[in-house]
Amino acid sequence: MSSLTKRSTVYLDPALHRALRIKAAETERSISELVNEAVKHALVEDSIDLRSFEERKDERLVRFEDVLEKLKKNGKI
Repeated sequence: MSSLTKRSTVYLDPALHRALRIKAAETERSISELVNEAVKHALVEDSIDLRSFEERKDERLVRFEDVLEKLKKNGKI
C-alpha cells in the first residue's frame, strides 16, 4: 500500500460487503482496489455530467407539459 493513501472507515450493507469479498477473491484484487475503482468511476461520471450541464446551459428550457402535448399532437402517445 502506498504511503500516499488515506485510511477511511466505510460502512457497507452486509450483502454488498459479501459481494465485494467474492469479487475481490475472484479477481485477485483487494476490496480497497475495487472500492477505489468504483469511486473514481462515479466521480468521472459526475464530471461528465457537470460538463454536459455547462455545455447546455444556454439552451432554451422546454416544459415537460409542452413535450407531452407535442407527443399527443403527433400521435406518439
